Amino acid sequence: MATAAATSASEPEAESKAGPKADGEEDEVKAARTRRKVLSRAVAAATYKTVGPGWDQQEEGVSESDGDEYAMASSAESSPGEYEWEYDEEEEKNQLEIERLEEQLSINVYDYNCHVDLIRLLRLEGELTKVRMARQKMSEIFPLTEELWLEWLHDEISMAQDGLDREHVYDLFEKAVKDYICPNIWLEYGQYSVGGIGQKGGLEKVRSVFERALSSVGLHMTKGLALWEAYREFESAIVEAARLEKVHSLFRRQLAIPLYDMEATFAEYEEWSEDPVPESVIQNYNKALQQLEKYKPYEEALLQAEAPRLSEYQAYIDFEMKIGDPARIQLIFERALVENCLVPDLWIRYSQYLDRQLKVKDLVLSVHNRAVRNCPWTVALWSRYLLAMERHGVDHQVISVTFEKALNAGFIQATDYVEIWQAYLDYLRRRVDFKQDSSKELEELRAAFTRALEYLKQEVEERFNESGDPSCVIMQNWARIEARLCNNMQKARELWDSIMTRGNAKYANMWLEYYNLERAHGDTQHCRKALHRAVQCTSDYPEHVCEVLLTMERTEGSLEDWDTAVQKTETRLARVNEQRMKAAEKEAALVQQEEEKAEQRKRARAEKKALKKKKKTRGPEKRGADEDDEKEWGDDEEEQPSKRRRVENSIPAAGETQNIEVAAGPAGKCATVDVEPPSKQKEKAASLKRDMPKVLHDSSKDSITVFVSNLPYSMQEPDVKLRPLFEACGEVVQIRPIFSNRGDFRGYCYVEFKEEKSALQALEMDRKSVEGRPMFVSPCVDKSKNPDFKVFRYSTSLEKHKLFISGLPFSCTKEELEEICKAHGTVKDLRLVTNRAGKPKGLAYVEYENESQASQAVMKMDGMTIKENVIKVAISNPPQRKVPEKPETRKAPGGPMLLPQTYGARGKGRTQLSLLPRALQRPSAAAPQAENGPAAAPAVAASAATEAPKMSNADFAKLFLRK
Repeated sequence: MATAAATSASEPEAESKAGPKADGEEDEVKAARTRRKVLSRAVAAATYKTVGPGWDQQEEGVSESDGDEYAMASSAESSPGEYEWEYDEEEEKNQLEIERLEEQLSINVYDYNCHVDLIRLLRLEGELTKVRMARQKMSEIFPLTEELWLEWLHDEISMAQDGLDREHVYDLFEKAVKDYICPNIWLEYGQYSVGGIGQKGGLEKVRSVFERALSSVGLHMTKGLALWEAYREFESAIVEAARLEKVHSLFRRQLAIPLYDMEATFAEYEEWSEDPVPESVIQNYNKALQQLEKYKPYEEALLQAEAPRLSEYQAYIDFEMKIGDPARIQLIFERALVENCLVPDLWIRYSQYLDRQLKVKDLVLSVHNRAVRNCPWTVALWSRYLLAMERHGVDHQVISVTFEKALNAGFIQATDYVEIWQAYLDYLRRRVDFKQDSSKELEELRAAFTRALEYLKQEVEERFNESGDPSCVIMQNWARIEARLCNNMQKARELWDSIMTRGNAKYANMWLEYYNLERAHGDTQHCRKALHRAVQCTSDYPEHVCEVLLTMERTEGSLEDWDTAVQKTETRLARVNEQRMKAAEKEAALVQQEEEKAEQRKRARAEKKALKKKKKTRGPEKRGADEDDEKEWGDDEEEQPSKRRRVENSIPAAGETQNIEVAAGPAGKCATVDVEPPSKQKEKAASLKRDMPKVLHDSSKDSITVFVSNLPYSMQEPDVKLRPLFEACGEVVQIRPIFSNRGDFRGYCYVEFKEEKSALQALEMDRKSVEGRPMFVSPCVDKSKNPDFKVFRYSTSLEKHKLFISGLPFSCTKEELEEICKAHGTVKDLRLVTNRAGKPKGLAYVEYENESQASQAVMKMDGMTIKENVIKVAISNPPQRKVPEKPETRKAPGGPMLLPQTYGARGKGRTQLSLLPRALQRPSAAAPQAENGPAAAPAVAASAATEAPKMSNADFAKLFLRK
């Protein structure tokens, strides 16, 4: 059947090369195309065929349904014209899609969804040879899910005819059961092996498969029962007296294990057995029932939860780890990984347990291999895999091949490549016997160090725009090995020279590391030379280097050496102090300029306020001096003089007022009412606003009050409309909207609650849409007393479980984007970024449940097209905001030195395919930022009155770069 299909698959290609054909030949080609289509339908039907009582008929050859399909093919061959129009257009469309998918896989072989789509289309088109190759290729890169394996196995089972085909299916089953522990696949394997019982060794094969299945998933509390029953039914079908003891044994083994529906199994055993159930079996059964009660809460939690149920599995794993049964621990880990195969932490925990507890070579290496195939982007899994292979004595060639696979896995950060190189170099170093002057292993180690440096420079720097190893850790390790283990100080000095030329000469700690190496394995002359160079080059802590040089000369140097060292250190420190003085003067000048500008603004405000008071005293309704001095709570914006003049000039001339009669006066008679022009009405509204009683600021109520801003200016009766919204948080005492002097709503208000917890709950309503605008809700803080207060509720550091998406169409809704993101993991939160008017900016933040889901989403979604817009997706890492430093935080010359700054990689990271366009910075060790409250103010150290203000690390960096 496979040969015929392959022949028919090649016929269209032959047709394109042969040119025009006779009518009979054209009909034959059309009939062959129809047969291929029908064959694909037969394969699809066989996939979903349920294995049941008709198993033997299915295994003997072509089934009845297959015969019907062949009959259809025969009829189609005799009259191909009526089917041709159905398939031509669909076939052409599918072929184009197949070509596109194959091209895409040639570019990125790690595209999981592309593999799945290609297999589906090839299977639909009946390309049996190609679909086998596609499945084989995918299985070499990724572990296949239970559904993909069952589909593949059913296709191969439906086409198996002779013993060779059956052996091929057996091989597929062996591969399938190694990817994940799936009870359904083991059940299919056992039932399929029953079909070959007539062959040589068939009975032993069946029993071997079932015994392995029981040892693998027989403890599965919800799905293990089916395997036990299938095995018993098979043994019961063999009508031999000697086999009865085998059935007895299976019953007794099953009843000693806690499984669901144990009571029915015990009742079945009592009915089947002619003799009474032994007391030992009853005791084991009762003990298993008691164990079942302990496991039930965890199993029920899994049944009630929705996939992937990671937290439920973790609780179950913790319970099994306390009990300590290795078989059950292994099973619960395997069950958890079926649904959480993309969670690196779960693989790390499982492999760690196997490495430290079981230590079974085949099992340990198998789990490590599956871990890196499921999460190839996680460098920790590759490092652990290399250690496990070395621990169990795997051949060096195999370890080297595994390392090469790790390099091609596509890590997210440049530092990941440094880590995997370090792990491999450590392994190579442990292979070397340094008692020998030269060996093959030592040369291989040196060659690996050379290749590592070239790889980081050429591959990693080009991909990530950084080396990932700014401190040259790999080169430092190489230098230490050459100095300490190989006694080759000349090579070590060459390496340190290279380290210093890569931007590390300005750091004191790098020079001191070199100095210590020279002290241990070099000579005094090179130590002195290194320290003299350090004095001239160090820019972060030159005092420390000068002190080390003087200490060395004091204990070991001659008088001439001492004089030279003193002269150099004094000259260097004098120049450093001069540079610091200039920097401090410049900073002081900038501070003075800022103070002068602030004083000018203060005077301007005072003059404007005096002018405002003067105009108010000239108005028709003069207010008292004491009332003028009182400031309305929150109404701190000053009125524009132009608006004030327009109000004053809007008084109508005498005689403009119109008198009209209005019915239903106070006494039931007609009354006259003065209807004034709009200008007069606005003036009266402003007058009424001025006459309204003011509520002075009460700072004691800040804890129960929130400030609401960015409200629509056109909102009518804001207090009435906002009250229902905030009453959901608690009892509202007062809502105070702020109006201008003309009576216009200014877009913000104060909401006072009765309890503090209500105010805290109201802060959660920040960014809630009100009449098409996002409403800002923040704590009530007097900024005149807290100038450093800032409100920003979102994190500004690297968050590996959160994505930043740009380039979105403005018409994209939150629901549409969430539907797209759900395909790659569990979306915990999604936020579309808008401006103050509520209009979308084409940006979004998507928070996933864990880091691995976010990493997968980056690889799958970056470059995706949404409504004709190509989006960019990166790990969330907002650029750091520059915060102006206070003058008192500066450091003057002569002050105490600050602690050394830890310099790390900037963290720009891209995948192997350059799918992360944003720089990934490592989170700093700074204090955590407040989500919705005052930001932490810079710490100001107390200093003596004679000392100038201290400088920050940033000031030192700016200072030393201006040499």
